Amino acid sequence: MRVLMTCGGTGGHINPAIAIANTIKNNIPDAEILFVGTRRGKEGELVPREGYEIRFVESRGIRRSLSLSNIKAIYTALVSPYKAKPILKEFKPDVVIGTGGYACWPVLRAAAMLKIPCAVHESNARAGMAVKRLQGHVDRILVNFEKTKDELKCKDKVVTVGNPLRSAFSQVDKATAREKLGIPKDALFVLSYGGSGGAEFLNETMVSVMSEFSAKHPEVILEHAAGSRDHEGTRARFEEMGLSDKSNLRLKEYIFDMPLRMAAADLVICRAGAMTISELAMMGKAAILIPSPHVTDNHQYMNAKVLADAGAACLLEETILTPSLLAQNMEFYLFRQNERQRMELLVKDFADPDANRGIFEEVLKLVKK
Repeated sequence: MRVLMTCGGTGGHINPAIAIANTIKNNIPDAEILFVGTRRGKEGELVPREGYEIRFVESRGIRRSLSLSNIKAIYTALVSPYKAKPILKEFKPDVVIGTGGYACWPVLRAAAMLKIPCAVHESNARAGMAVKRLQGHVDRILVNFEKTKDELKCKDKVVTVGNPLRSAFSQVDKATAREKLGIPKDALFVLSYGGSGGAEFLNETMVSVMSEFSAKHPEVILEHAAGSRDHEGTRARFEEMGLSDKSNLRLKEYIFDMPLRMAAADLVICRAGAMTISELAMMGKAAILIPSPHVTDNHQYMNAKVLADAGAACLLEETILTPSLLAQNMEFYLFRQNERQRMELLVKDFADPDANRGIFEEVLKLVKK
């Protein structure tokens, strides 16, 4: 079977595509898989790390406000499917699968034009612009949340399958992860990050927390990933505050081995994207969720609130967040083991261990059809 995966931009779109590709490979070892993305996102770095070949097309996100960049984006959206066609004609895929975001638009549109079976996966509760634009062209719309169907016109194409996750999120245990990372068994380990691109507000807050928290609790290991956009500035501030000399504080640009580090963590501090929620649920991790207020329809807040209402996560909004407030909540969950374990148990109710299998079966149905 020949499969073309299309994804791009952030890890929230790239990692699901990698998970689907790995599932196909695990079930059909001789499957040939090619990725297509753009040079603007993280896919050019993340996909080859997983051993897959990637090619590139031009695609741009369309903003909701009128701007000069939008004019170019609209033009690109019109012509990019025709530029993607040669890749499809050369590779001759049996099926094309996209995981949302502007990067998958030209490839899935081109696949539909060439009558190649194709599907798009939407991980968030609110369908993105690319998925809404593609719904009339693709053969199948795979969704994580059942209520996503309410936002789409082509309801007969929608199948609720959950979010695809890399197998490592269900295979790595805490003790093994800690041993590999050199984290003592009795140490408390906090992992924080703001997504593949990073989040300036979260970076500033975490550096302040690291300074304040480490002074009171030098026994707690804090590791933060700043993301590509703001890593240099965060690193400069981190060093200016004398934090680089503290052995229990770690600052990274990006976490490539997320399953391993999440497995080792006692507490995770992060945004509330749909893929992050699924990863936390599969791992059974206590988390402080700080939704990004800059996403479409505030969907991260909705994701976080569902968990918080069930007692499965702590929700802190950016509008009220201060380093002191975050530090207080960290202390509460780190040093009250019963509260932390209760959250770990409740968040597992949101895990869907059969998502990868369900998606694979839908892919097979498309190919047979």
